[in-house]
This record gives sequence, structure tokens and C-alpha cells, in this order.
Amino acid sequence: MSTVLKPPAQQNDSESTGPRRPSNRSSGGSSAKILQPTVMTRIGLVGVIVLSIFPLYWMIVIASRTTSDAAKFPPALLPGGNLGANIERALNDPASRLIDGLVNSIIITGTVTVSVVLISTLAGFAFAKLRFRGARLMMGIVLATMMVPLQHLGLVPLYLIMVELEWLDTYQAAILPFLVNGFGIFLMRQYTLQSVPDELIEAARVDGASTLRIWWQIVLPALRPGMVVLGLLTFMLNWNEFLWPFLVLGTETPTIQMAIRQISIGLYTTDLSMVFTGTLISIIPIAILFVIFGRQIVSGIMEGSTKQ
Repeated sequence: MSTVLKPPAQQNDSESTGPRRPSNRSSGGSSAKILQPTVMTRIGLVGVIVLSIFPLYWMIVIASRTTSDAAKFPPALLPGGNLGANIERALNDPASRLIDGLVNSIIITGTVTVSVVLISTLAGFAFAKLRFRGARLMMGIVLATMMVPLQHLGLVPLYLIMVELEWLDTYQAAILPFLVNGFGIFLMRQYTLQSVPDELIEAARVDGASTLRIWWQIVLPALRPGMVVLGLLTFMLNWNEFLWPFLVLGTETPTIQMAIRQISIGLYTTDLSMVFTGTLISIIPIAILFVIFGRQIVSGIMEGSTKQ
């Protein structure tokens, strides 16, 4: 005769949880369908990947074969077996001085990269978080320097300055004009505005920290992803620079790009296999940097995309 009744709370729970399950499953299924790429998207992504990888693959194919194989038609599409011999020939070629070019490029590009990242981080922090007279005017001047192309308007004046200082055929002639970069200052200013809150800096000032200590212990850790991106961009830009080192350094102090040019100079024909082998050697340092710092770049992008 006695009946067992559920407590009202349990009844409400069962009633409330009952109709929720289908809605969760339906919402999950709909979100999965929305995020699933279409066939055309997959085809487009595959095409982009092929177009991006093919030049690198073709460079390896030519670098692993002889010049006669590179000139054949239809061309060979598979790598050959001469890659090791071609690399040894390129490195030991006395005319190109490829090893000297690698060393000189590492010294010049490394110095410029460290200087640009350091100065840009300091200046970007000052323009973003410090209040001083003339800040807008000075930032405007920095932005104006980005509008002057060095290859067209700044080349002759800079060369005349190097002549007056008697710095031709020296490292400082290739390094000094590029120690500061207007784009780097602008980039780090914008990154500092978004990554470092004003409350954090004010709290550090209340604790008695100096401006330099705030920059070193608070700002730099927050700017690390942006510093990595700026460093890689600066390194690639200066590593591939040819015209300015060619003007101020000469053949006695070649960079890697000048060394590759010496390989391509022939009396009647150009040794394509040696040119592609030298190009392959020249991209190895950049590839190493991307392997080392690639994860930090991705983490910085993801951090910026999820920041509210």
C-alpha cells in the first residue's frame, strides 16, 4: 500500500537533466559540422602546400645532379646522387669563398639582429608606457623613416658617409646603417601596448622597481614572442641582403649572397648545380632558426588570438 516518492529535488534534477542531453548532443554535432573543412578547402590547402614546397624540392633536385642533367628537357623530377659531392665542391671552391661568406654573414646578420631587437624593445616600451614630452613627434619621425626606401634614396648618401669615415671593406660599414629599424620600433610598441597592462607596471613602481628593472623583469618576458618574430624577420632580411654589402665590402670580405654570385659567374655557361647547391647551403641557418623558435612563434600567435 505504501508508495515510495522521490524527493522534489531529485524529481526536478531528473526532469531538468532529461531534456538537456539531446540538446547537448545536437549542439555538439552542429559545431562539429561547422568546423569540418569542405572538399574544396582541402584541395585548396593541398595546392598551397605543393606550391610552397615545390621550389625547395626543385632546388634539392638540381643541387643533387650535374649541370647537364639540369639542362635536359624534360627535366628530372627526382633527386640524384651528387648532393654530397656538389656540397664539397661548393665549400672548397676558392673563387666563391663560400665558407668565408657564411662566417661573414653570420657575424654581420647576428650583430644587426641582436641590436634591432634590443633597441626596438627598449624604444617600443618607452613609446608605449612612458609619458614624456615630444613622444608623438618622435614616433612620427620613426614612422617617417619607414617611408624612405634605402635602395632608392638612402643608398648614395650612406655610401658617401662610409667613404668619408674610411669604413669601406670593413664590418662596421655593413652593420652600422642597420642597427636601428623603424619597423621594429613600431612593431614592439604595438606589441607592448597589447601585452603589458598598465596596472602591472604601476604595481611594480609601487614596490620600488626602477624603469630599467621593470623593462628587464616584467616587460621582456611578456614580449618574448614578439621579439622572436622581429628577430627572425630581421635575420632573414639582412641575411638575403646583396646590394649594400656588395658596394661596401668588396670581394675580400664576401657575404653568403656575394659568394653565391661568384659561383654563378662563368666564362661561357653557368654551373646551375653549384648555384643551387650554394643556395641550399645558404638557407640552412634560417631553417635551423625556424626549427628552434617555430614553437614560440605559434605560441605567441595563439596567445594573442585568445587574449581578451
